[in-house]
This record gives sequence, C-alpha cells and structure tokens, in this order.
Amino acid sequence: MIATAITFAVLTLSADFTAPNGEIRRDLHCSGFGPQICSCPWEYIENLKSFGMKASRTHDWALINPNERVCDNHMVFPLDHLDPKDPKSYYFKATDFLLKRTIQECGHEVFYRLGTSIEHAYYGGRFNINIPKDFDRVAENFAATVRHYNRGWAEGFNWNIKYWEIWNEPDGVGNMWWLPDDDPRFTNKPANMKDQKAVEAAREKRCRELFVEFYVTCLKRLKSEFGDSIKVGGPAMCGWKGDYFKDILTACKQAGVAPDFISWHHYMEDSDCAVNAIRQARELCDSFGFTKCELIINEWHYFSFSDYDWNILRSPKPEAIRKCWTGPRSHNGIDSSAFFLSTVSRFHDTALTQSYYYGCSNIGSWGYMDSLKQKYKIFYALQLMGKFMKTYKNRFVAKGVDPKGPSIATILAAKSADGKKSALLIADYRVRTKEITVDVKGIPADAKVKATVLDYTQDLASAQVIFKDGKLTIPKTDEESAAYLVEFE
Repeated sequence: MIATAITFAVLTLSADFTAPNGEIRRDLHCSGFGPQICSCPWEYIENLKSFGMKASRTHDWALINPNERVCDNHMVFPLDHLDPKDPKSYYFKATDFLLKRTIQECGHEVFYRLGTSIEHAYYGGRFNINIPKDFDRVAENFAATVRHYNRGWAEGFNWNIKYWEIWNEPDGVGNMWWLPDDDPRFTNKPANMKDQKAVEAAREKRCRELFVEFYVTCLKRLKSEFGDSIKVGGPAMCGWKGDYFKDILTACKQAGVAPDFISWHHYMEDSDCAVNAIRQARELCDSFGFTKCELIINEWHYFSFSDYDWNILRSPKPEAIRKCWTGPRSHNGIDSSAFFLSTVSRFHDTALTQSYYYGCSNIGSWGYMDSLKQKYKIFYALQLMGKFMKTYKNRFVAKGVDPKGPSIATILAAKSADGKKSALLIADYRVRTKEITVDVKGIPADAKVKATVLDYTQDLASAQVIFKDGKLTIPKTDEESAAYLVEFE
C-alpha cells in the first residue's frame, strides 16, 4: 500500500518549559551495534561512542566477527558431550575480549542474548538453530556463561551484566528454532508429509510448544542460582505476538516463575504499531500478575514496506538496489532518520523499558555506512539523539502532531541537569510541510538560540531560525522529512 502524503501549510508544535514531565530516558537509546575483533579501526569505536547509546545487545555478533568464536552458545560450549559444569569445557576468551571492548572502550552496558545468531537457511543446511536435544543441559550452559561474567567463574569477571535474554526469534521457525522432519519430538506430523502447508503448520505448532518448555526450563535454572542479581527474559519475538506470549506467560505462571522482561522486534514505517504493541504487552503482563515485568523492543529499524520488502532489500538487481538505497525513502536515508528520532521520542510516553536500534555491522544494510565508508543519514540521526540525551536530562511537556498514517511530527523538550540550557528535538517524518513553528513557553525572550538541521541535503548543519514573542519559526529547505535540534542558553 502506498502511503499518502499529508499536506500542511505550516506545522505547529508546542513546548512548555514551565511544566516538568519526567526525565529523558537513556534506556530508550540502546544499540544492536557493537565493536568488532577484526577489521575494526579505532574510528569505529569513536563512531559508536559518538552515538551516546547506553547499552549494546550481543545478538548476531558472531556474524560480524568472522572466524571468531564469540557470544553464541555453540561457540562458548562447542562440544556437547563435555561436562557443562566443568570450566575446561568452555571457550570464553574471544567473547571476553569483545565484551571488554564494549564495556571499557565504548562505555556501553551489555545486554547478553543467550542462544544463537540467525541462520538464513533458505536451502537447508540448518545447524545451530536446531532445537536442543537436552533443555536442562543448555540451561546449565547458560548458567555457566552468567557465572563467568558476573561471578568470576572459569577465570572470569565480576561485570554485573544485568540483562540475560533467552534465545532470539523462536517464532522464526525457518531460521531460528528448527525441528527437522526426522526429529522424534515432531509428534504431530500430518499423515500426508507431502502436503507442505500442513507439514509447516504442524511444525510451527510443535516448535512453539517445545520453545515454551525450553524458555521456562532456562528461566527457572537461571533464577534459581542468580535470583534478583540478574534480569532474565526474552525471547525477542520477530514481532509482537500476543498469543505466543500468552502461552509463555501461562507456562511461567504454572511453573511459579516470573520473567523479569519480555522482548520483541519491530521493523516498520509507522510507529503507531509499535506504540499499540507496547500497550498490549503491558496489559497482557498485568493480566497474569506480572506487573513488574519490563517491556523491551530490542531490534527495531525503519522498513518502508510501502516501497520495498525483504526480498527487494536483499536483491542483487540494480533496479532493486536503487529503490532501497537512493532517495529520501531509502533504507537508511532521511525518512529512516526522521522515523528513528520520532519513534524514540514517542517511546518516552509509553510503558517501554528499553529499546535497541538494530544494526550489527558498521557497514551495510544494518550499519551506518556503505561499502565505501560513506555515512548514511542514519549516522547523523544517531549522533543527534546521542548529543541530546548526553546534554539534557529533565523533560518538559511538549506536543507534536498526531499521526496520520505513517506521517507524524514529534518534539522533545528538555533542560540540562543544572537548568542552564534548554533544547527542543523536533522530528518531521513525512509530514510534507515547508515551515515549522513552535509555541514556546518558559524561555526568556533574550535567550541565545542555536539550531542544527538534518535533512535530505544537509548533515547536522547550522540552521537559521527565528525566535520572537515566544514563537520559534523554522523555515525548511524542502518538503522532505527533517530533524532539528534547537538549543537555548
């Protein structure tokens, strides 16, 4: 479906610096990016630091560290016949080095995904995503990993890594949680195994049942040893799946164990679906009595389904490449950047606990540079959010424009901790207007004003704005998406 542009002659927003509204929430600006062991110049570390993110999630890091045994369970416990309680059965050194870079050089906290990276096994060849044969044994592996990083076990550390996630995207049956046809646990096979639709439906049902059992087994094992010293949850669903989460929470309730958080992913071009999912998640957890269960979206990225799909994004055809990687609606272009900024802004008024922007590599589809190391627009959006969150702490009431389809304008108003500086972070995502005005209350008429713009033609350039009689006027250079940081001192 092609999105319809909404035309506004003038876009009018408001901000009231006399009305406190909580704090800027740094937990909403976290990363799927991470440092690499090989081919990682110092500039990459500096780039990550410049984004000002609070934490990094370790999923898929094995894929961006070729020839290195990092993070995934089969990498740290490579031989399944060994004793899972023996320190000599594990290989932690490469992961130690990578996490040390994350913590000490990037200054990030670690959100550790227990399990495996994705396998895009479209033509068979599934190895690491096959459902484990012994759930208790894998739970012991997971406990050993926590013990190594938090209690010094096996020449380990006392890093107090707080968040531990059980698996990733188990609803991605083809590439994350696979049950082969000949597995004896595939007990509900249809009589006609040539009926592919029936086979896949039966496989998905059985995979779901087995994952619920696996999740509860691992959750109970980790909480039994580490208690409240860590937070355990997951399982990073491909998207919000209310029925699947209901099965998990039901099993947890029956087993007498509560997850500390649930997590899922969102690839989208309309932030309304994310906001609605957060509301549904809160209602579902509360209905089970899990009122302290945190809500985490730990993979999310702009995805313009009205312009392309997954096959087009991965296509080698020149026309598909142009569609995904050129113009304002490209995958990491100005629409993507304004969407990122507006979505993080919207998350502030939801029950979401944390969000992790997905991109595991420095270069490519899920990175911030192309193969020539030319920075995408999203690089500058990440920097803009990082600067805002590092500089400003206390939030104030501000009102944007309600969404109309995918179009939305958002505004965050905040002051520095000492109250000497104030700022507005404005994101115009597909609103299609040539001027933005903001009714501003609580800023002195003689305040010094500085503005920075990110738009289709400019990358964090100085912008000319007018502030007079409590009204801020921002002329735009075109009708495309744009973002502004306006600072008062």
